[in-house]
Amino acid sequence: MQMRLATLSDIPEIMVLIKEVVPLMNKAGNFQWDDTYPNEAVFERDIKHLQLWVAEEEGTIAGISAITTDQEPEYASVGWDINETAIVTHRLAVGNRYRGKGIAKALLLKAEEVAIERGINILRIDTNSKNETTQKLFPMLGYAYSGEIGLRFRPGLRFLCYEKRW
Repeated sequence: MQMRLATLSDIPEIMVLIKEVVPLMNKAGNFQWDDTYPNEAVFERDIKHLQLWVAEEEGTIAGISAITTDQEPEYASVGWDINETAIVTHRLAVGNRYRGKGIAKALLLKAEEVAIERGINILRIDTNSKNETTQKLFPMLGYAYSGEIGLRFRPGLRFLCYEKRW
């Protein structure tokens, strides 16, 4: 597996991955993503800010992750100081045929590498309350559950927040 920053030329392949993943998420009751989010403009912004990573298997994008310092204001309601700089993983997705092969874990480990390179000792992430896979994965990688929130841009949904410090 190769890990690298995404480029604008990756967007068509990334959108194919998203269109493949969303129906599976929805089928599981996870309506965090839909036909409007995430979209090309979101990924273009991530790429412009050098924060979108892709995991490639044999030249194909197997997974993606935005590794950012962007924190939602609602994170404060779980007791997090959102003025502390933290590496926050957003838009983590793995293509259907690559599930179970450690792609999500590798992308989360890349977030740790980025944090270490930047001298940041806090990692944060949230996931839809219906995403049982990530709820199992995050604690296995040392993330502690911090609480549940709603997000203004995804009304009616609940998100579980996790943090890792060192």
